[in-house]
Amino acid sequence: MSQFSRRAFLARVGVTAVGGFLLQNCIADAPARNLSSVSDNSHVRLGFIALTDAAPLIIAKEKGYFQKNGLSQVEVVRQASWGTTRDALVKGGRAGGIDGAHVLSPMPYLMTAGTITDEPLEMNILARLNVNGQGISLASIYKSLDVRLDSGILKEAVETAKVKGPGRWLKVAMTFPGGTHDLWMRYWLAAGGINPETDVSLFVVPPPQMVANMKTGTMHMLCVGQPWNAQLIRRKAGYSALTTGQLWLDHPEKALAMRADWVRQHPQEAKALLRAVLEAQIWCDRMDNKAEMCDIISAPRYFDVPAKDILERTKGNFDFGDGRVLTNSPYRMKFWQTESPTDNASYPYQSHDLWFLLENMRWGYLPMDTDTQALINKVNREDLWREAAIAIGQENAIPKSTSRGIETFFDNVQFDPRNPMAYLESQSIKSPSVPQEPS
Repeated sequence: MSQFSRRAFLARVGVTAVGGFLLQNCIADAPARNLSSVSDNSHVRLGFIALTDAAPLIIAKEKGYFQKNGLSQVEVVRQASWGTTRDALVKGGRAGGIDGAHVLSPMPYLMTAGTITDEPLEMNILARLNVNGQGISLASIYKSLDVRLDSGILKEAVETAKVKGPGRWLKVAMTFPGGTHDLWMRYWLAAGGINPETDVSLFVVPPPQMVANMKTGTMHMLCVGQPWNAQLIRRKAGYSALTTGQLWLDHPEKALAMRADWVRQHPQEAKALLRAVLEAQIWCDRMDNKAEMCDIISAPRYFDVPAKDILERTKGNFDFGDGRVLTNSPYRMKFWQTESPTDNASYPYQSHDLWFLLENMRWGYLPMDTDTQALINKVNREDLWREAAIAIGQENAIPKSTSRGIETFFDNVQFDPRNPMAYLESQSIKSPSVPQEPS
């Protein structure tokens, strides 16, 4: 990892961020282009993991939005894990892999940087698929501790386990290193004074395997998307401490990402694909469509779980499994713009991608001298999103800035995209490989 210095960091992150987010503060609506030259012979393979936030891809297929936009040969292919999703993207659709996927938002950046692939593979984020909707759940043995937003309540249990030796540490599951679930779990633990790298055993478990592992006692905590937290409670294997919208209201989550070479080779098809997904997101976000959406995605070829295990949380009704129940809460998973233009779940804000990059730098997944704005400019295709929004008559959904502005987390820490250095300095717990007091 490159040596870190305050000057180098500001040069790479602070200045580029300010340039990117201030100079682009006012975005002119892009004029609609000729989108009629879509090749009906274009075969597109899209991957997904069995998580509720994959719904827009499945609905675009099942409700005919792909075909409506001229794409009659779109496959939506289930993947076993985020690792297999990455490997299938590396292989590419022509070689039996996939051309794009429902992914954890940081993954396209880690692939483009080459940190999770043998060689860098340039990826494009075309849209955010959702905000909110993940959960942190604990095994039933911790229910008496009443652990909720304050992870510090677990400190005594963590220390007791550490005394017994590394093999007896509390086992904490997430879905992919540097991915969203990893970052939510790390943030929550660190905010309570628990170092996720030196105090617990943090490891990867694919989402569909989470419940079974918790039930057999091979792990103590998990962070995963729906419907697996609800499944955990239904099978009496644990309870939810929180839903991640409580950590950061309307936080970004999954993304629609495509291989950048596919986008370059099929520009009109990429736009058609994006239009279809945006229309599906609008459909998914309507409350009167929730039951049908859950019936569709719960089918054996997609999630293979009861629709009732998905439905309530999509409506904002959270049974945490410990007597707490939230109804009609603002923490529900959102797929589109609901109340206002600032509540845009689909637009891929560059400021959110900056946060993901900073957190990956905080935990040592990316070098501290990463040129964040250069990477964002390469991966984030919000220009295509704006064009697609105009094409489907959703000009009013286009934000006026590539930044959503200052974000406030549950522990009152703020992230100002114009001053990323201040955000990192506010975090007292970091990876041991990252200097603790930059100078």
